[in-house]
Amino acid sequence: MKILSKEQIYEGDKLTAERQKISSTELMERAGTQIFNWMHMRMQGAQVPIHVFCGIGNNGGDGLVLARHLITHGYNVHAYVVNCSDKRSKDFLVNYDRIKNVTKNWPTLLSCTEDFPQINQEDIIVDAVFGIGLNRPVDDWVKALFMHFRQTKAFTLSIDIPSGLSTDNVPNDEDSVVWAGYTLSFASPKLVFFLPDTAKYTVQWEVLDIGLDQEFLFTTQTEVELIGKHEVLPLYKPRQKFSHKGQFGHSLIIGGSYGKIGAVTLASKAALSAGSGLVTNYTPKCGYIPLQSSFPEAMIITDSNEDVISSIEFDMEPTAIGFGIGAGTHTSTIDAFEAFLKENKVPLVIDADGLNMLSKKKALLKLLPENTVLTPHPKELERLIGSWKDDFDKLNKTKAFSKKYKCIVVIKGANTITVSINKLYINTTGNPGLATAGSGDVLTGIVTGLLSQGYNPLEASIFGVYLHGRSADIAVENFGYQSLIASHVIDYLGEAFIDLFKQPEQPPVEETQAEDEQE
Repeated sequence: MKILSKEQIYEGDKLTAERQKISSTELMERAGTQIFNWMHMRMQGAQVPIHVFCGIGNNGGDGLVLARHLITHGYNVHAYVVNCSDKRSKDFLVNYDRIKNVTKNWPTLLSCTEDFPQINQEDIIVDAVFGIGLNRPVDDWVKALFMHFRQTKAFTLSIDIPSGLSTDNVPNDEDSVVWAGYTLSFASPKLVFFLPDTAKYTVQWEVLDIGLDQEFLFTTQTEVELIGKHEVLPLYKPRQKFSHKGQFGHSLIIGGSYGKIGAVTLASKAALSAGSGLVTNYTPKCGYIPLQSSFPEAMIITDSNEDVISSIEFDMEPTAIGFGIGAGTHTSTIDAFEAFLKENKVPLVIDADGLNMLSKKKALLKLLPENTVLTPHPKELERLIGSWKDDFDKLNKTKAFSKKYKCIVVIKGANTITVSINKLYINTTGNPGLATAGSGDVLTGIVTGLLSQGYNPLEASIFGVYLHGRSADIAVENFGYQSLIASHVIDYLGEAFIDLFKQPEQPPVEETQAEDEQE
């Protein structure tokens, strides 16, 4: 799914009105009606008090359309206008007149804290105060209103975006933003719904289709894409009946040190479970017996050193290499890594101590093959690109880093983001159970295993992150967040592949409907 920028949303609204020959007021009516339909389907006429707070711009106009439909359908509605400026949008004024034609209780004007209505915890708040166009600080009394929303503990539904939240920066004051339980976003979700600094402002979100021009939606190229099953399914490479292991590549996993052979074991098992035809491990001598005992499917090459990797020499021809898991940062290991980079031309995934080596010796970054995949967690990323002010600054610095070194950066987190120069791919799978030792090693193995089969580095990164998270989502149903371990993610990887082709379950047919059809 494409995530449109603020400017693209404005362009889409304008083009839709032109191509469909409708006015902006009619488009607003369509948007407000969709919100009403969403609420009406869930409430079915329930008489819970609904407090609709409308700003004086187009977001407020959407709120007025909603309030009008709620009133005409008999709901218990209280409408308010947050009178924060003398400027009113044209479409707001049209809908302000329309709502006055359907009720004697005109919207209450709010202009100070003394005007705030009483709201009970069992009520519903609809936030239609500010939309994506807010470009100034929130007035103190409006900030107090938003804080009043939170203090009531009532369910809060925001229209398009929580009021006070920008699409492209992090708010300086969290009290100046509405904290929504649910946000109904028009056309596409907003990037801020997925960033650690701003995701807290909406617990859940949903996209409403307001009929934007289909050609615009199809042809517009966005900087950000949301990755789910429909986006990764076209990447999948099916196997033919007469396939053999030699056609699916040979993954080489380089890493491990005394006491950290488990990391290599996890990454290697993940690479094989992701479909790699063959897997070889390169470890210090101390890894030989543990790996041979616990992972009979893999082949093993050992370094001459007992405890750490001191040289990287092999006579095989891998199709993809995963480096760094459990390797440590001993001087001899860094030297071996540098010598390896100077000679290597094979697609490469670097994680863990491999990233720490790059941070310690930044000159190594210039030796990376083009489209090398780096998979840092936040602290590893900070060591690579430096500290950041907020999530937008982090993304901008990561994009600059990706462009400079021609690499792909997978920023691990609740919504893992794959960065390729100026493009962001936000993953939608995964859960808090992945906050466990070894889950990053498993991801490295999955991406390496996909690379070995001929997926290009960007495909392997996007697909690998998705499968990693989806496997955890399936596994967590049996283990829960606290008991999920990295090995479970490998165990359920096959089910994650199978899940790609599962159709959504259809709701059961009511008996009466089935009887009617038989007659």
